[in-house]
Amino acid sequence: MGRLKRSLINPTAVTRARCFTTAEGHRPTLVHKRSLDILHDPWFNKGTAFSMTERDRLDLRGLLPPNVMSSEQQIERFMVDLKRLEVQARDGPSDPNALAKWRILNRLHDRNETMYYKVLIANIEEYAPIVYTPTVGLVCQNYSGLFRRPRGMYFSAEDRGEMMSMVYNWPADQVDMIVVTDGSRILGLGDLGVQGIGIAIGKLDLYVAAAGINPQRVCYSFSYLVLPVMIDVGTNNEKLLKNPLYLGLQQHRLDGDEYIAVIDEFMEAVFTRWPNVIVQFEDFQSKWAFKLLQRYRNAHRMFNDDVQGTAGVAIAGLLGAVRAQGRPMIDFPKQKIVVAGAGSAGIGVVNAARKTMARMLGNTEHAFDSAKSQFWVVDANGLITDERENIDPDALPFARNTNEAGRQGLREGSSLVEVVRQVRPDVLLGLSGVGGLFSKEVLEALKGSTSAKPAIFAMSNPTKNAECTPEEAFSIVGDNIIFASGSPFRDVDLGNGQIGHSNQGNNMYLFPGIGLGTLLSGSRIISDGMLQAAAERLAAYITEDEVLKGMIFPPISKIRDITKEVAAAVVKEAVEEDLAEGYRDIDTRELQKICQNEEEVLEYVENSMWSPEYPTLVYKRG
Repeated sequence: MGRLKRSLINPTAVTRARCFTTAEGHRPTLVHKRSLDILHDPWFNKGTAFSMTERDRLDLRGLLPPNVMSSEQQIERFMVDLKRLEVQARDGPSDPNALAKWRILNRLHDRNETMYYKVLIANIEEYAPIVYTPTVGLVCQNYSGLFRRPRGMYFSAEDRGEMMSMVYNWPADQVDMIVVTDGSRILGLGDLGVQGIGIAIGKLDLYVAAAGINPQRVCYSFSYLVLPVMIDVGTNNEKLLKNPLYLGLQQHRLDGDEYIAVIDEFMEAVFTRWPNVIVQFEDFQSKWAFKLLQRYRNAHRMFNDDVQGTAGVAIAGLLGAVRAQGRPMIDFPKQKIVVAGAGSAGIGVVNAARKTMARMLGNTEHAFDSAKSQFWVVDANGLITDERENIDPDALPFARNTNEAGRQGLREGSSLVEVVRQVRPDVLLGLSGVGGLFSKEVLEALKGSTSAKPAIFAMSNPTKNAECTPEEAFSIVGDNIIFASGSPFRDVDLGNGQIGHSNQGNNMYLFPGIGLGTLLSGSRIISDGMLQAAAERLAAYITEDEVLKGMIFPPISKIRDITKEVAAAVVKEAVEEDLAEGYRDIDTRELQKICQNEEEVLEYVENSMWSPEYPTLVYKRG
């Protein structure tokens, strides 16, 4: 019997475990509200699920219909209403119906958080695309009109000098997770200014649903443990600047040192109040994404999901593609990869892939240097070579040598189709944000790949920005390909009982586990090794049979189990790198012991994941 299992018969150990397990949802919770105040509180409200005893205790008798319903019956009633709107388009929910579903789910969130998360977890495959990509892009575009009640915090350029005091306006002495955006590059939709808060809200909903990070803890004191944040430094979106109903600052974006000063002040404020918080940067434009990551990552518990999360999911997919091609993963350094897109996501993926190749080749300086020769990076101006003027410093390491490119029949600025035709890559990777970039001509050129089963990654979000659809890929290149995308698409019927799998390389496979694993390890920073461990655990999650069928990512319906596995890998790596400092009553020494046994670390993670259950409420006069 494992250490954690033995501890369950020890009363002291059980008491200790309740501080980080879901036990707080199964024992009476003291509340200082009664009557209508309870019904108007989304965290404590149960609606028709209040028992008759609770109705008497909380002065609710007569304020609710007499029939007491179970949570399952409540969900059934809610789903009947929601299903009336279910009209599927060719590649997912049609826009109006998706927004309507979001509104209904949002209203449920406003009145009953426990039921909201029960619905989301039970139907995660169906509703993740509603609360996250692609529908969250529509939400952000229309947020000024959809706004009804505030969620999260807003820091603006007008608040300079005030952020250290402002952060104490949030009613929590502890916050576990912050997702922050400046709204400058929302899902490839461009600058949406303050309306980008929608992406931070959606991401944190997935932290709760997938990672079981408790949104509000009532074990000892009531507090909000997840916090969406918008940093409004203005917008360069002229349409928003001219819109009298726009909710943000109607001024052009700060830049340079002024911009950095605002972000610095925010980071100092949140880490002063909550020293152990984890901050995820989300949808910052490329010019700042890498700079801010390098500025903060060695001193704070933070990561950039667009750079590091996207890279991790792509690495898992690329390793899966090698397996799907019938080759061992150790052959990954031999893959020829053409990358369309040199923004923060594209260069982030290439950097991570290069490090993975180098480690497989012995992790030497020579291995790291030689690995870059496996990539051909193409941006809006064509193939990047060392002849490029004013080349982005982040892309510079991957600029092809002009003479070498010439021997391949290529030059500075060669078009994507020319590069694909001459390189004959194993993988065509799209992170451009340009819908339809993988045209018929480009896909026709890929038929000349030296791989018998080339891989196409159309990873840009939302759906309309995907470089191609699975139907286009399978119909033009042929049945024997591997396809993955950033947004959800339906599988393709190839006829004769064959299915062309449309793998969704969604960041939600990794970021909840990275956050949870960092939290439970108490790691001081989020290292490259922790991110690599997460990607490799995801890559190993798919079975050999599934991979050979062209499946390189697991179904979203398994996201809680996937997150548990990823978080366990992150915890173990943090311990191995001597970064872990423990979590709550689990100190570093105990964590090291737990990590010696795979089952025990998985059990530790699972016991720490919150599940939404109605607590028994007891009134206590305040």
